[in-house]
Amino acid sequence: MKVTGLRPKIVVSADGRGVVGHAGARLLADLADATGLTTGFSDALASLRVRESGHDPGRVAVDLAVLLADGGATIADLAVLRNEPALFGAVASDPTAWRVLSDVDEAALARLREARAGARELAWAQASETRTGLPASTAAGQPVPGLILDVDATIVICHSEKESATRTWKKTFGFHPLLCFLDGTREALSGLLREGRAGSNTTADHIVVLDRALQQIPDAHRHGTPILIRSDSAGCTQGFLTHIRALRQHGIDTRFSVGVAITEPIRAAIRQATAWVPAIDTDGDLREGAEICELTGLVPADGYPAGTRFIVRRERPHPGAQLSLFDTIEGLRHQAMATDTPAGDGSIQFLEARHRAHARVEDRIRTGKDTGFGRFPSRVFAINQVWLELALTGIDLLAWTQHLLLHGELATAEPKKLRYRLLHTAARLTRTARQTRLRIAETWPWATDLATAFTRLTALPRPIG
Repeated sequence: MKVTGLRPKIVVSADGRGVVGHAGARLLADLADATGLTTGFSDALASLRVRESGHDPGRVAVDLAVLLADGGATIADLAVLRNEPALFGAVASDPTAWRVLSDVDEAALARLREARAGARELAWAQASETRTGLPASTAAGQPVPGLILDVDATIVICHSEKESATRTWKKTFGFHPLLCFLDGTREALSGLLREGRAGSNTTADHIVVLDRALQQIPDAHRHGTPILIRSDSAGCTQGFLTHIRALRQHGIDTRFSVGVAITEPIRAAIRQATAWVPAIDTDGDLREGAEICELTGLVPADGYPAGTRFIVRRERPHPGAQLSLFDTIEGLRHQAMATDTPAGDGSIQFLEARHRAHARVEDRIRTGKDTGFGRFPSRVFAINQVWLELALTGIDLLAWTQHLLLHGELATAEPKKLRYRLLHTAARLTRTARQTRLRIAETWPWATDLATAFTRLTALPRPIG
């Protein structure tokens, strides 16, 4: 009989001392301090503090953001941080955290957004001084100048009655938040929590989310840097596109790239089109079985800003693709887009590939649901609004950690991998010569990455005064 390998036999006892888990999560808490986020949150929520000896509401909000970035899903998960005071200090109780969330009104929520914007400005400045700057967006294997903002909505299912949770257009039950991410850095700029029955192409909501996102971008980048706003067909409304165009009057160089529904005028234009050229894929190589064509001039531009161009892609449908009756008849799948990028600023192949890269926002939403906004804790809508803002903050902390403190594979890893390899690392706390040392097992494959990240954190430039 062949004997298979066995795990080493162990004896378990609960008498260890000085051992801490989630050692890497301390990076997130310290980075919140280094970017001024903790101070900003403390100032934003200073009016909520009941007594000087109690917990600072801003610090409580930061701890919740760290919790969400670390993979926590409920307020009760604060116990993980609270039960390691030697590593995280004094962490508020669950009832205290609930009180902070319930006391944040619209004015305080606006101040939290301002604090996030201030921390982002400092984080971007630190990236410019210590690294090569922020990562750029790419399309077709080449960098895209400027910033790209991706706007998209998602369904968050609720399994209990909560305020403003309603039946959704997908025949589920829950919320329908609208979000905006910065493509190159993966930062979560803004979000709007909406009831489940909120429309997909609601102009007013898109304008609110975009304006809040632009407020998050530091002035030096918001003015003078080209900014492209991408959306699926939900953002293709006259009001939203007109608003994007109007921002240029305020010194913001904005352009749009949005999906367009295949209506009868577009179907007629497709039938007339003859100048089809091969499409390219995400690496810049020819996309097999796909062609694109510019329909500008063939499609009525009524209701669109002047200079709007229309591009359509057709390709052999992949298994499981959703086809319209028109696609079934033609034997090809068609997708259309509209942009106001002028001729000469890239071939139509590049513009189409640049728009198709909007699909990356689906990954941002998927990982974001694992970082706080996939589950809302309260029956009260106002509390869930604050929770969403803290979830966006947690996503930013992860992004800043990667851009400022990590390198190689970990600098681009998804949150789940980052947690499993760094944030949830166990270590031992020792005290010698009036110093507290965090000792990571030397055999841990990512021990050097974590230690180097702490060293880089200490070296980050800080504001004077």
